[in-house]
Amino acid sequence: MRIEDVRRQLTTPLGAPAYPAARYRFTDREYLNITYRTDPDAMRAVVPEPLTVGDPLVRFEVMRMPDTTGLGSFSESGQVLHVEYEGEPADYLHAMYVNSLASIASGREISAYPKKMGAPRLYTDSDTLVGTLDYGTLRVATATMGYKHLPLDEAAARAEIGRPTFGLKVLPAADRRGHRILELVRSQITDMTIKGAWTGPARLQLFEHVNAPLADLPVREIVSATHILTDLTLGPASVAFDYLAEDAQGGTA
Repeated sequence: MRIEDVRRQLTTPLGAPAYPAARYRFTDREYLNITYRTDPDAMRAVVPEPLTVGDPLVRFEVMRMPDTTGLGSFSESGQVLHVEYEGEPADYLHAMYVNSLASIASGREISAYPKKMGAPRLYTDSDTLVGTLDYGTLRVATATMGYKHLPLDEAAARAEIGRPTFGLKVLPAADRRGHRILELVRSQITDMTIKGAWTGPARLQLFEHVNAPLADLPVREIVSATHILTDLTLGPASVAFDYLAEDAQGGTA
């Protein structure tokens, strides 16, 4: 393979890439989102500068994605933290657990999504919408919501899943002496069609686990819960802050 051919490759292995070169379109992507207030000190401890924390709100989400161009069908769960960047309200992707290798590889390599292998599930149990997350054989989260109790305004649904989103992209140097890449990456979903949105009562349980430490951000108060069905396309990512730049300076998270 010639050097110019290698330069055209997106990912490895060269003979069978981990994911395709495409913009990912999601059809019938379904969310269960529970926003809760957590311990402010615990949240500040995991939010990287220059992001800042105000009201310590966390969104626990479980997503079922049955039809994704290039990636197929998979599910995902994780924690998204409400933050600010230069005065703009935004989300910080703290942890994501996924049951698809292609989604994990593409998310980590392209968009700085902090994805690990996990076993999320979203389903309806009689009159209850249920979201669970297992890590290995152990349950680490259980979320329940009253099924379609009240309609949610479309604008509110768009605002919830369309906030500016930040992730930390970390790539160590080959000799492991420092970093090759260390960036705060920004993206935003703007191309979406809301096909249904509801709200209702909800509960959330987080269980202690050393390798899936969701419970390190404990549930102090449930603030809101939403159930959203949408078609959307992920927005492109861009570098908001380069930690390796000579002029990089921090503040207070």
